[in-house]
Amino acid sequence: MFESLTTRFSGAFSALRGRGKISSADIETTCIEIRQALLESDVALSVVETFISQIREKSLAALPTLQSGTNQAQAVFEIVNTALIEILGGSARRVRFAKNPPTVIMLAGLQGAGKTTLAGKLAKFYADQGNTPLLVASDLQRPNAVTQLQVVGESIGVPVFAPEPGNGVGDPVKVAKSGIEFAKSKLYNMVIVDTAGRLGIDEELMNQAVSIRDAINPDEILFVVDAMIGQDAVRTSEAFLNGVGFDGVVLTKLDGDARGGAALSIASITKRPIMFASTGEKLADFDIFYPERMASRILGMGDVATLAEQAKKAFDGDTSAKLEAKFASGEDFTLEDFLEQLQAMSKMGSMSKLLGMLPGAGQMKKQVENFDESEIVRTKAIVQSMTPLERQDPKVLNGSRRARIALGAGRKVSDVNNLVDRFAAAQKMMKQVRNGGMPAGMGGMGMPAMPKPAAKSQPGKKKSKSGNPAKRALEQGQ
Repeated sequence: MFESLTTRFSGAFSALRGRGKISSADIETTCIEIRQALLESDVALSVVETFISQIREKSLAALPTLQSGTNQAQAVFEIVNTALIEILGGSARRVRFAKNPPTVIMLAGLQGAGKTTLAGKLAKFYADQGNTPLLVASDLQRPNAVTQLQVVGESIGVPVFAPEPGNGVGDPVKVAKSGIEFAKSKLYNMVIVDTAGRLGIDEELMNQAVSIRDAINPDEILFVVDAMIGQDAVRTSEAFLNGVGFDGVVLTKLDGDARGGAALSIASITKRPIMFASTGEKLADFDIFYPERMASRILGMGDVATLAEQAKKAFDGDTSAKLEAKFASGEDFTLEDFLEQLQAMSKMGSMSKLLGMLPGAGQMKKQVENFDESEIVRTKAIVQSMTPLERQDPKVLNGSRRARIALGAGRKVSDVNNLVDRFAAAQKMMKQVRNGGMPAGMGGMGMPAMPKPAAKSQPGKKKSKSGNPAKRALEQGQ
């Protein structure tokens, strides 16, 4: 979503780094470039002006210190990063749990923002943490909204309270209130109430939302907004804030191709934090919104923290410990181990998204976009077509075995050969690293050379003396 903004920010700071000693004119030029980038990304004008004013003021105030420093551009970069985190909300905020369960969360927003799917994502997020959420179908207006919520609930194993069929039938206020009573009687510790939206803001929408709010007295009201609607996001959020009120914002469709202005505008204008972000179509594509991580991604520094968290969820602790022990003991990394790693990587989601979280991903945009997601599936198919013996010892793979594997995986023999060759090269590299060496071809990757272990001296073997008196004298003096 923020690709264009990231590119513009990177260009501005690249130019600043190339200027050497920074002047007030350089700071002004950078501010103008950043201002233009933000406006082109649909960030609200009032937010842009406040942001630029803050950067200009702090950078100029720090100019005497900057000019005496060795990395002046980096100092300005840090000022921008801090200001960006601030307009994104400052810090992440979690849901406030009620002292006496259930914790009641009410979702509000326009039709099409993705409230029903978001309700399922939110329920799954908290169910995975050991909570017992209940979904309440109070959107009785949109066609098949109740059915959709029931399907979503069934797919994640979360019960749905839906006494009315919807499609214009039933009282949404009564359903919401009955849902809370049902949750109390069945000891659910969380209730997520899905409400109706409209294609636009109108009096009927606001009145219904206010009636549900007053009937259930929610602990949190979350405003669900489509991140792709640009400037309208601010106008809509202000209308809901004044009409119903809300405690936090949830951004949906952050994986889209919008310019991202909504994310940079809503928190600043409404003074309400962005609490969650939906980053894809899958129910697992959902997480807490971290302003500092989003700022890092916008500025081209990636999001290593989120990447590490996803890896921790995907990679089984026992498997990782087993591999570490294997590596330390000198055992070979096998195709069986490789298959386990591929299966764990598949759990982490889209590889393009994961690569996009790496620092400097904006500079390899084409490579990330052109990454073939099905390559992992094809590779898994080849390894899964092998017998346990073949996975443990690829040396037994003769011509007939490779032909059988290719047939079983629906691939060409050349694909099998290519995988085996690459695996052998990787195995060799791991051995070199384990023995303290630097694999060939890695010297230019910015990795420091690893010192080789010192050779053990052989006892009893005397060093020969030089026949040259001058040289022998030098040897004895060492």
